Amino acid sequence: MARRPLPRILTDSARFARLADRASLARGRDLARTAADGASDVFHPLITIGRGLRRLATAARGRWAATPKESRGPLLFFVGACVLVVALLPYGPLLALIVAMGAGAWAGRERPPVETGPSEAETERLRSLYEALVPYLSAEGDPGPLYTHGGDWGRAFVDHAFDGDGRLERLRLKYPAYFTDGENQSRARIEQVLYAKAGRGREYHFDWDELANQLTVTVLAALPADIAAQRFVTAPGETVLGFTDPDAVPRTLPVTAGEETRDAPPVVWRTGPRSTEPHLLALGQPGTGTTTLLRSIALQALEHGEVVVVDGTGTGEFGCLVGRQGVLAVESGLVGALATLEWASHETERRLITANRERQAGRPAPDDTRRPLWIIVDRLTALTHVAAAEGRDDPQRWLQVPLRHGRAAQVTVVVADQFDGADLLSDPVRAHTKARVVLGPATAEEVRAVLGAPPHTTPTAQVPPGRGYARLGAAPVLRLQVPATPDPFDDATGETHRQAVLTLLPEHAVPAQAEDTAGALAHGTADGGAAPDGAPSGTDGTGPAAEPMVASPRVSMVKGSRSRTA
Repeated sequence: MARRPLPRILTDSARFARLADRASLARGRDLARTAADGASDVFHPLITIGRGLRRLATAARGRWAATPKESRGPLLFFVGACVLVVALLPYGPLLALIVAMGAGAWAGRERPPVETGPSEAETERLRSLYEALVPYLSAEGDPGPLYTHGGDWGRAFVDHAFDGDGRLERLRLKYPAYFTDGENQSRARIEQVLYAKAGRGREYHFDWDELANQLTVTVLAALPADIAAQRFVTAPGETVLGFTDPDAVPRTLPVTAGEETRDAPPVVWRTGPRSTEPHLLALGQPGTGTTTLLRSIALQALEHGEVVVVDGTGTGEFGCLVGRQGVLAVESGLVGALATLEWASHETERRLITANRERQAGRPAPDDTRRPLWIIVDRLTALTHVAAAEGRDDPQRWLQVPLRHGRAAQVTVVVADQFDGADLLSDPVRAHTKARVVLGPATAEEVRAVLGAPPHTTPTAQVPPGRGYARLGAAPVLRLQVPATPDPFDDATGETHRQAVLTLLPEHAVPAQAEDTAGALAHGTADGGAAPDGAPSGTDGTGPAAEPMVASPRVSMVKGSRSRTA
């Protein structure tokens, strides 16, 4: 039996009733909203003061929690004394109430909302950087590609920050797990793209996290170039090559820069019998600071040892060391360099033989075998050309014994040269100089060829003198800034740096009349000219060669120093 529909009048009345209920409910909501808005306007000052007092109470609770337990008693006593003073003052409680309400109103005021997220220009820069990485971080057949043209860069860029000028300062991005982050060539491509798109002219540090498939790019601040030569707080056997980034080494040294004293992170090179990298090789372009590095090492070595210098440039860069205590010879000519290096080779043998005999006899090694001997050689390949032209032995041949056995004999070899002469370095020099330094502008391939590992930063084209990279053995590659150690006899040297170097120089060990020739020796002749009259022996290329130099394991004499008898 079919149901009969209700009369139309009944359905219409039900519909009108529902509409009336909705209208009354809407009017009630409007009235409530209006009442709430009016109440908030009326009680807005009280709400602001209450919000401010709540914030102040939270800050006071945090301050109390951070206060050490032994300091809470005096703090309570001080607060109680202040409350007592305020209570005893005329109108004190009223003034305290007014101050509390004012402080609450100030702390609870509505602050303008802080804009979060990148601006429009920053978003466009991040989007272009994302699009530039797509060809290198995407692969065909990836069902859920992280990098795709027109994709969401927010999924790939985990964190980012910009400086006040709107330039990218830090970026942390994710990359697919199939990316070959273990290959240096693949890494170099990504680093080159980021360097080009993030802004050239700055130095970036790349931190690859292979476990989490993330890369963090950070803009590095410039290394301090205002640290001059000075006495560094180091132990015997430690040499400060320069200074690096604060988070690269766990150690700092107090240094004086201008009129202020601050802590700086040093690159410390350790030598001696227990050193794993007893010899050093420094390469760079002309004017990049390799000679400055050698001069800084020599000044530090003279504090605990003796120094032999071979200046292949012949420009007198080490003239300030002539005739100083502990400086056995400063040679700039081929004949003098050959004689000096031959003596150094025999001296290394003598030390080994003497120390071995004493140990076999159950006695400690003599003091003259334990005093460090430093062989500092600058541009030795220049003398290699001259030796080949004159039909003489290669001076590098006499470095084999000190390089192979110098660590046991307390003999350290430091060699500095230029990139164009690096091919002429002998195999022993390349094999036994485990500590490496590269100074001046250099490509990542050049740095890798010298240090054995690529730098984790982008080399810049314009760098100050003494700026480069250092690697001690198998340690990570570090940025390096050599302390300013110019030639004090150079007219272009400032007075401040001149006095800093002269203060570090030892006293003269030659007659006083020889001091008058120091300026002339600073410009020693590289073509084999005779040394000036009265010059200390062993300071010029031909002067030392004119006199016999004994090179035997038993008796060795170097001009400009005392006789040494085994």
